[in-house]
Amino acid sequence: MQDLSLHILDLIQNSIAADASHIELTIYEDKDKNWLIVDIEDNGKGMDETAMRRATDPFYTTRSTRKVGLGLPLFTAMAQRCGGDVVLESIKGKGTRIKSGFQLNHIDRPPFGNLEDTITTLILCNPKIEFVYIHKVNNDEFKLDTRDIRQVIGDIPIEHPEIINWIKSYIKDGLKEINGGVQ
Repeated sequence: MQDLSLHILDLIQNSIAADASHIELTIYEDKDKNWLIVDIEDNGKGMDETAMRRATDPFYTTRSTRKVGLGLPLFTAMAQRCGGDVVLESIKGKGTRIKSGFQLNHIDRPPFGNLEDTITTLILCNPKIEFVYIHKVNNDEFKLDTRDIRQVIGDIPIEHPEIINWIKSYIKDGLKEINGGVQ
């Protein structure tokens, strides 16, 4: 995959496939320490110890439509190539957490890509799931929580085109603000 947003999309799709109703994505850029953390946590089905050990094996998947599962193995390899690693935590019946670290300016770290499109697409295609997206750059923070949005919009569906356009714009503006006006 060419950028982090596509890796994030793939990993969150795993959460959706695990019947998660609440998914949190936290991205933390510590520019002073040259460190990037991507943390995805869900309340899905979770995995037992055997499935957790096999989750980074590209020839293991729980899907019946294909015989390989490359998302987590490729993400792990990328993190390791960038001086970091991935920690997988899961409790059967409770959920899963994938926490990864990368050297922020490592030459092999892919660019972020279009995070606003990724998050917006996830919300649009999964309107019943509660998403929390937190992005921190040093001490500045942007947060989007679909529970807050639902409270404001009332009976209007979150997947309504005007709401989706607002969400995309809100994310884009928020990311620009925490990055010192640069997108």
